[in-house]
Amino acid sequence: MQPMDTQNTSRPAAPAQAVSLPVASFTNKSTAIVPIREIGARYRPQIARHLLDLDERDRYLRFGYPATDQQINRYVNSLNFERDQVFGIFNRQLELVAMAHLAYPANFTQAGFAEFGVSVSKHVRGRGYGSRLFERAAIHAVNDGIATLYIHALSENTAMLRIARGAGAVIERSGSESDAHVSLPEATFKTLLDELLADQVGEVDYWIKSEASMMRNFLATVQEVRESVRAGDHRSGT
Repeated sequence: MQPMDTQNTSRPAAPAQAVSLPVASFTNKSTAIVPIREIGARYRPQIARHLLDLDERDRYLRFGYPATDQQINRYVNSLNFERDQVFGIFNRQLELVAMAHLAYPANFTQAGFAEFGVSVSKHVRGRGYGSRLFERAAIHAVNDGIATLYIHALSENTAMLRIARGAGAVIERSGSESDAHVSLPEATFKTLLDELLADQVGEVDYWIKSEASMMRNFLATVQEVRESVRAGDHRSGT
């Protein structure tokens, strides 16, 4: 199995020469719809749970070092949801199974670039979630006026580098680490509409899953009550 779709977001740097990337190259690439939801500060516990579930190898690929539980919790607590953007994919149990972090420098308007990082739970890999999250982050960056999307990854992180190459980036390798820079186009009415639609799909999907989860919990409670009543009837001899 290929390594998870991951990369290190802890080392932003001024981007080098980038490859021009037309909007169409990272939007509407797949007919399969993967609902992706923008998530905020109240999802810190789910983010922490998702990252803490990564094994040692996956943590190494994600952060560039074998991050401990303490270091992961520190990273999660340091997420700046007012500046950065975090996107998530949830399963039917509302568990966060994949997430992307679009990290902005302190003065991103002047810097003109943002850094992309992603992680995918082991049991849902092979579904293209890493690529879909990249596309979602890229379209948001375009609409936010970001000129360059920057990716820093370990050279052995073939999954992350495959995502970068698929976006048209040229990989610059330096020993055990690699950098990729993708030049983004200007926002258009279509990119704004695409992001609006993606937001709506993500919200509706999460709402449906929430309602289904509540219904499952309700039915489970009803079943428990019935079993308790039957057990009581049996003990009383009725």
